[in-house]
Amino acid sequence: MANPYFQFKRFTVWHDKCAMKVGTDGVLLGAWANVENCQRILDVGTGTGLIALMLAQRSTAILDAIDIEPDACLQARENIAKSPFANRIQVYQTSLSEYKPDETIKYDLVVSNPPYFIDSLKCPDTKRNLARHTDTLSLPDLLCDSRKWLTPEGSIALVLPFEQREYLMGLAREASLSPSRETHVSSIPNATPKRLLIELTAKPVAEPRLSHLTLEIEQHRYTDEFTALAKDFYLKM
Repeated sequence: MANPYFQFKRFTVWHDKCAMKVGTDGVLLGAWANVENCQRILDVGTGTGLIALMLAQRSTAILDAIDIEPDACLQARENIAKSPFANRIQVYQTSLSEYKPDETIKYDLVVSNPPYFIDSLKCPDTKRNLARHTDTLSLPDLLCDSRKWLTPEGSIALVLPFEQREYLMGLAREASLSPSRETHVSSIPNATPKRLLIELTAKPVAEPRLSHLTLEIEQHRYTDEFTALAKDFYLKM
């Protein structure tokens, strides 16, 4: 049986109640997103609460985390309550489209590890479908709804399959968002990128910062770059 929890250096993430377990995508986004000068952060589709916990560890920001799935919200609240950051993270059961914080609240950063399977075969697990498929949170809706909650200097940070990059860029232009930073992630050296880490902002950006990240030199041997990114979280780094 799979381990029902994942132990990080400063907190533990239980994922036995959640459809989507702790994975590399969430760790990548939680370690990569720029939290400099962030006072308030919104985590969309928080699941276990992993990304919110990572961003709380990396900053002094207040975090709001939302998810539509009741068991995910329950699990996130339990994980957060047992962490050192419980006083700075609140979890709300709601969709992004129906999320209504105080009208004075704006976010310096909106993060999401969103559902990304489009028109693909669904599995029998309804909760897993909610977490993995775009029916309940499409990319166009995610960008438009997130943009309205941003401060003028705020940004949106996402992790997506690399194959969706061009689609995302088109959606970003339609939403008047500009890429300010992106990292192309490969599993092993010289492999085609599998994941895209991207930061979007409402401010026009002439030249976004572009980088490449390789995760492993070979199986179970992390690269120096990935080690530097994740060393404050993984126990064995």
